[in-house]
Amino acid sequence: MAKDTRDRILKAALEKFSENGYAGTNIRELTESLGLVKSAMYRHFESKEEIWNTLLDEMIAYYAARFGSPRNLPPAPDTMDDFLEMTGRLVNLTVRDEKIVMTRKLLTIEQFRDGRARELATKHFLTGLTEMFTRIFAGMMDKGLLRREDPAMLAFAYTAPISALIHLCDREPEKTEEALAQAEAFTRHFIATYGMPEGGKR
Repeated sequence: MAKDTRDRILKAALEKFSENGYAGTNIRELTESLGLVKSAMYRHFESKEEIWNTLLDEMIAYYAARFGSPRNLPPAPDTMDDFLEMTGRLVNLTVRDEKIVMTRKLLTIEQFRDGRARELATKHFLTGLTEMFTRIFAGMMDKGLLRREDPAMLAFAYTAPISALIHLCDREPEKTEEALAQAEAFTRHFIATYGMPEGGKR
């Protein structure tokens, strides 16, 4: 029961923080929305700051388990079809999973206020993706799927446009299907440009 209440508080806090930001989220309104009194919340969390940091800890683990990270890499694809499928799955996850979408929104809002949010925004929007795909592309080069290039530069060139399309989905949800189609078209273009012909050299 206690864990259920704790989880409900974190779920409601994620929704409020992603909509109103940290400063715009009032603990009294948060607890009232759950049918709780403030004293019930303080049995689980000492402060709004503790809710905030616990929420970030849980979302880091949630994201890494589902999307991957430099320490938790998806395996390097064995074929270009596998690469296309992997990219589609990861992009779909990050634009359709409500927890990930709300976390990205709260990081976007809070990156200018909170140092930890700033670090996480940089990691999730730029450096973490680049590091992850650097290692994936190095593995694909070793398998003869991609031509030999600097894998870090290739990862940067690949992830930046897709990240921009993901943020477009956050700003303008009505363009989600169009953005997903663009992401797939871009991946196919990337394969055509950097992929190795089957059984040959480029």
